Amino acid sequence: METLLVISIALLAGLFMSRVAKAVNLPAVTAYLIAGILIGPFCLGRLQIPGLGFNSLEQVRSMGILSDAAMGFIAFAIGNEFRLSDLKKNGVQATVVGTFQALVAALLVDAVLIGLHFLMPDRMSLSAAITLGAIAAATAPAATLMVVRQYKAKGPLTDILLPIVALDDAVGLVIFAVSFGVAQALQNGQIDVVSVVAEPLLEVVLSLALGFVMGLLFSFTERLFQSSTNRLEISITYVLMVAAITMLEFDVGGVHISFSSLLTCMMLGTVFCNVCDVSEDLMERTENWTDPLSILFFVLSGAELDFSVILDVAIIGIGLVYIVSRSAGKYFGARFSAKATKCAPTIVKYLGVTLLPQAGVALGMSIMAESLGPEGMIIRNIVLFGVLVYELIGPTLTKIALTKAGEIVPEAK
Repeated sequence: METLLVISIALLAGLFMSRVAKAVNLPAVTAYLIAGILIGPFCLGRLQIPGLGFNSLEQVRSMGILSDAAMGFIAFAIGNEFRLSDLKKNGVQATVVGTFQALVAALLVDAVLIGLHFLMPDRMSLSAAITLGAIAAATAPAATLMVVRQYKAKGPLTDILLPIVALDDAVGLVIFAVSFGVAQALQNGQIDVVSVVAEPLLEVVLSLALGFVMGLLFSFTERLFQSSTNRLEISITYVLMVAAITMLEFDVGGVHISFSSLLTCMMLGTVFCNVCDVSEDLMERTENWTDPLSILFFVLSGAELDFSVILDVAIIGIGLVYIVSRSAGKYFGARFSAKATKCAPTIVKYLGVTLLPQAGVALGMSIMAESLGPEGMIIRNIVLFGVLVYELIGPTLTKIALTKAGEIVPEAK
């Protein structure tokens, strides 16, 4: 009973807070995150009233299956942005810009934090600096997609933005695996080529391959049903099935095999939207069905934000350095590469601002970094602080950028 009550409270809090956000012109994503903070273990949860909010971080994390499912549907929806007809227009530009801005953000954060290491080696180790630089490459596609959906943004900037945030995480996974391998080598004194090079590349390739095969099977299964209701149910089934399969991890001949839920579900959506004739209608139906799940995803994300990190002055200082250098890397990396690939002026001017949100993938990387010991906890806390700031202001900045680019039409009063 308590679990169902907490879920219903989370949905209500998100919906009511979205009404408040609308009155002050904030995106619904920000409202859901704030709602999560308010009913989370650091606010309402402190009262320890069963069912009324989340009483502990463990209780929030016990709802992880809902977040995993929501992330699967979000990635599936992003896959819809990779229609071949659209990629012929901006596929090369999206690939170049997506890769370049992620690399620039990682390198700039690396450079700044390595410099900080020489100034205060007792607070910032070399391995932590390198790892944080890699985490800086990742962007949060979920927040960006929700802003685009809420305001029905349309135009050149929106068309190139969604493929970029999807590619961004693929690039980020590879950068993180290589950098994290180097960071571990600095501690252990030896470099493992398999874990640094082979495993991250294998994860990306296997995830895309799995998504491709399941996408073909998904499209074939859809043709066996004529009813719109049955087709919607098949769509939901396949997304949940693929999200579940990606949780599998095993070793083959000393090589660790794992999958990225984001990349696999994204490829599932990409294949489906290019093979199935009724994909556009089904994508829209699936999106409507999963709206409550998306609300829960962001409310849970807000509840999981650990406010204890702001009690450490050093973490706040290093966190601010991380945020500023990452933001500069994203902005200027996107600006220079967009200009070099002859993107439209609005894309050159505003794209970088829309790439600032950071959440799920970065938090996952920071959890892996905890294996570095004390340095891992520093990385975790800095990333948590960055996510706290980025998730609260990032969606609003995305909305402002899309509005100034003329791709969000203000609602009539």
